[in-house]
Amino acid sequence: MEEVWITGMGLITSIGNDRKTVTDNLLELKHGIELHPQLQGDDSPVKIAGTVKEFEVSSSDPEDWEYPEQYRVPRAILRSFSPHVLYAWSSLKQAIDDASLSEDDLHDPDTGLYTSSGGSMRSIHKHFEKMDQRGVMACNPLAIVASIAGTLTFNLVAALGIRGSSTGLVSACASSGHALGMALDEIRLGRQKRMLVVGAEDCNFESIVPFCGMRALSLDNDPDRASRPFDKTRNGFVGTGGAVSLVLETKSEAQRRGAEPYAKFIGWGQGSDGHNVAISHPEGRGLNRAMTQALKDANISATDVDYVNAHAPSTSIGDASELKALKSVFPAPQEVKISSTKALTGHGLSLSSIMESSFCCLALKNGFLPGSAHVTEPDPEIGHLTLLRQTERTQAKRILSNSSGFGGANVSVIFEQAY
Repeated sequence: MEEVWITGMGLITSIGNDRKTVTDNLLELKHGIELHPQLQGDDSPVKIAGTVKEFEVSSSDPEDWEYPEQYRVPRAILRSFSPHVLYAWSSLKQAIDDASLSEDDLHDPDTGLYTSSGGSMRSIHKHFEKMDQRGVMACNPLAIVASIAGTLTFNLVAALGIRGSSTGLVSACASSGHALGMALDEIRLGRQKRMLVVGAEDCNFESIVPFCGMRALSLDNDPDRASRPFDKTRNGFVGTGGAVSLVLETKSEAQRRGAEPYAKFIGWGQGSDGHNVAISHPEGRGLNRAMTQALKDANISATDVDYVNAHAPSTSIGDASELKALKSVFPAPQEVKISSTKALTGHGLSLSSIMESSFCCLALKNGFLPGSAHVTEPDPEIGHLTLLRQTERTQAKRILSNSSGFGGANVSVIFEQAY
């Protein structure tokens, strides 16, 4: 089976909008969490988020948005965008340039695009508000395609002229993990030579505050400690948004173009809890299977994994469930290194898996393992696992990354050092 390489990357995240800034912040454990302007009213118990910098997209009219000139979107295309589609467009532009893909490469039927997002609750809310006030015939004719869960796919496939495979994956916080894994399979099966994969989420009141009703968000409102995965005192996640894009292609196709890899994508697996609509299985049953299947797919053993970028959103139940799964897949005396970069970024929901996969690829490329910030009292359930509380300058050979979503959806992906 031919190797699949990661050859392009684009990032619009709370810790940076380019590869160098993101890498530097991972090395220095510098978080991107701050007071969010849309969360300062009395109707929002949370005040902080992993904000997306340089993008002012609070207006319901895309023509009022302010964002970096290099990502300028033609007016006819912009009118069907929600905020997260603009983030995705911008990250894809980066990834395409990074991989040195030509227009011919993008229009090649052997190039596909998989996306993941939850749609735009803000856009839906604004469209219904206008419909109630002025009637349905006064609404934007593109309101539906600008807001529902498939909006990333609709907009990007049309705007970029994609002619290969395309679809959108929706499995909550495991969505972009599913998109990555299924894109890998699409290439391995010989259906495509290249896949663009993008995950994106809005970062606004409507995309964050509803999770307060689930008692899932931290109410600490202290940017320097609110997101603290694997800490004994953790009490919920911090929301974030943005977009990350990765270019996957066969080794031969990459070499034909002279493209250099960040990492090899060597395997993935999935498993379901079959337990609860919103809460992880207490023993991490589905995640155990996802990791086991990923190891099998990559044709390696657990002892071949140097580091795990955990899903760990900083919730009491979620982190505990994952620790159980990790200890069962990596039993003592193996002291596999783990951390959660959500301490720096916040939890990106459907964006999280591809965002953290990009961090893993940067770590493999640049020889480091990101630490888990803000931990003052490590959860005793960590046991024999090695929690990295500082970034470590170590060259890993293989990295596994987890993601888990509502309904007990779990995905694990494995990347390997390119050379």
